[in-house]
Amino acid sequence: MTEKREPVVQERRVVTAIPGPKSQELMERRNAVLSTGIGTALPAFIERAEGAILVDVDGNQIVDMGSGIGVVTIGHGNEGVREAAKKQLDDFTHTLITVSPYEEYVRVAEYLSKHSPVPGPTKSLLINSGAEAVENAVKISRKYTGKNGVAVLECAYHGRTMLTSSMTHKAVPYSAGFGPRAGDIHRVPNSYPLHDGLSGEEAAARTIKYIEKAITAGDLACLIAEPIQGEGGFTVPADGYLPALAKWCRENNVVFIADEVQSGIARTGTVYASEQFGLEPDIVLTAKGIAGGLPISAVTGRQEIMDCTGPGSLGGTYSGNPVACAAAISVFEQIEAGGVLEDAKRIEEKLGGGLRKLQEKHPSIAEVRGKGAMLAIELTEPGTLKPAADVVTKVIAEAGQKGVLLLNAGLSGNIIRFLPPLTLSNELIEDVLNVLDEALTAATA
Repeated sequence: MTEKREPVVQERRVVTAIPGPKSQELMERRNAVLSTGIGTALPAFIERAEGAILVDVDGNQIVDMGSGIGVVTIGHGNEGVREAAKKQLDDFTHTLITVSPYEEYVRVAEYLSKHSPVPGPTKSLLINSGAEAVENAVKISRKYTGKNGVAVLECAYHGRTMLTSSMTHKAVPYSAGFGPRAGDIHRVPNSYPLHDGLSGEEAAARTIKYIEKAITAGDLACLIAEPIQGEGGFTVPADGYLPALAKWCRENNVVFIADEVQSGIARTGTVYASEQFGLEPDIVLTAKGIAGGLPISAVTGRQEIMDCTGPGSLGGTYSGNPVACAAAISVFEQIEAGGVLEDAKRIEEKLGGGLRKLQEKHPSIAEVRGKGAMLAIELTEPGTLKPAADVVTKVIAEAGQKGVLLLNAGLSGNIIRFLPPLTLSNELIEDVLNVLDEALTAATA
C-alpha cells in the first residue's frame, strides 16, 4: 500500500546549490547514456512536483514558470487527472480505436467539438504529439484541396519531424544539418507589432500580397499560424490580422489551420486563444495542456474537411491512448466546472502587471506581451531593438540558482517566456517578480 505523502508547500526553497550534489551525480550518469542532442534548461533532477513547485533530488523547491513548456497547465499532480488515469489503468491501457473502439476517445472528441473555435459541425482525430497533429493537418488539407503548398509565418515553430522542422523558422537546432527539408513549404511575412509597426489590416495585406505573388492561391493547400507564437517569441499579432488571413483563405480554397498546440486549453484565459482574436479557423490543433502531462494531441476541423480522407488513412498505434483520453476528459471537466480560465486571467493581471512595473525600472525590457498565463518580455539593448540575448542568458541562469525555472524564446534568444501552471499563487508571483528584478539588475550591472 502506498504511503500517503504530505502535500508540497507552495513556496520556493533553496537548500543547496542548484544543481545540488545528487543532481550533479545524476547528470554524470545522464551524460554517459543520453544523446547530446537532448538539451537541459536547468540541470536539477526532479523527484516530485505538485501545483507550481518542482522538488529536486536535493530537496530544493523550484518555482516552475515553464510547465514542461506549457504541458501541465492544470498544475503538477492534479488530483482529477491522477484519479482518472489510475481508474483507466485499472480498466485497460490499450486496444487501438481502429481495432476495438472505446468511449473515452469519443468523449474527448465530443469535448473538442464543443469547445473548438472551428465553426459548424466538426470532427476530430486524436494522435500523440503536437508535431504529429501538424503533419496530419497538412496531410488532410492537401487531400481536401487537391493542392500541395503549405504557407507558414515568419518566426513559426511547428515541430521537429522532417516536415515540421522544415516548417519551423529557426534552423538551429531544429533542421540544420539533418538532410534535405520537405518541399512546398513557403515562409511568409508575419505580424510583429514591436518590429514592423503595422496595423492588423496592413500586416495582413502584406502577407496576402506575398502569397499571391510568390506562391499563388492555386498552388496553396493551407496556411498555418499560431495565434500567439510559442518558440518564435510569444508574438501577439496586431488586431484583425488573423481574421483577415482566414477570410482570404476561405475565398481562395485554402485551409486555415490554427496551431494551438501551446496556446490552447485554457492557457490564455479562453479555451483556445483563437477566441480572443475573433478567429474561426478551418482546423485547430491541440496538444500540450490537454491531458495534464499525458501524451495526446488532436486535429479538429470542419466536418467536410475531416471526412475527405478514406477509411484507414488516419491514425497510428498509440493514437488516442485510453489513459491519456481519461486524463483529457478530467481536464475538460475541470475547465467546465469553473475556476481554470479565471486563474489564467488572474495570472495575466498579477504577473503581467508586475512585469510592466519591472519594465519601468529596467530599460532593457522593450516589451511585455501575451495573454493569460502565456506572457513574455523581450529584452533589447536600451533605446534600440537590437536583441540582448546575453542578458536573457544571465537572467535565466541567475533565476535558476535562486530556485525559479525560466525559459527563453525567439529567433535571437532574447525573450523570456512565462508559462506557469494555473495553480501559481499570487504570493509565488510576487516572489518570482522579486527574483526576476534581482536577476535583471545583476545581469545589466
